[in-house]
Amino acid sequence: MFSGIVETVGRVRTVRSGEGGARIAIEANGLFGGLKLGDGMKLGESIAINGACMTVVEFAGQVFEADVSPESLRMTNLGGLKAGDGVNLERALALGDRLGGHMVTGHIDGLGEIRSRRADGDSIWLTVAAPPGVMRYIVFKGSVAVDGISLTVAACDEDSFSIAIIPHTSAATTLTEKKDGEAVNLEADLIGKYVEKLLGPHARAGAAGDGADGGGISLDKLKEHGYA
Repeated sequence: MFSGIVETVGRVRTVRSGEGGARIAIEANGLFGGLKLGDGMKLGESIAINGACMTVVEFAGQVFEADVSPESLRMTNLGGLKAGDGVNLERALALGDRLGGHMVTGHIDGLGEIRSRRADGDSIWLTVAAPPGVMRYIVFKGSVAVDGISLTVAACDEDSFSIAIIPHTSAATTLTEKKDGEAVNLEADLIGKYVEKLLGPHARAGAAGDGADGGGISLDKLKEHGYA
């Protein structure tokens, strides 16, 4: 589990592709979660690379390696990385850590595309096009992880959402390196997915008319139980 608070920007050293996926080597310059990479790092631990949860399979000093499966290459922008590219890095949460962002699993829901950007005072207003499977969970003032960065949805429509990037986020992540048309990894808010899953059977029962009370949630039902 992650929080979407990027700890450092790493740089891709090498990408070795094969029939079984790819292995990526990344250098994390400077401090990493208060420790130098390798100090306290152990094989098999999880690390989010552009928001995608990967497993550390080798490390030495400031460089670690992770294997990327064919499925991850299809679902994320990791397959398009090349030597020198920047990536957002975050180690897994420890119990007792402050949750400064939101609950992020590192399981990417789909790829978005940078549609446009504009200056808004000291901030940058970034608009991202997203597939329907992600947009269904995007709500105004809700949370979304973009390349592993926990961000607040400032506006949204049917096929895109906008986020306001403050100067600190610009300096601490790779977002300012992204160009219009470039792909970004998207993970929707986990809570919305669970709510949809839990309410699904009730909604279907209501649509089919096979429940005594019609199933699902309505304003009348909320009033009946004292929620409205």
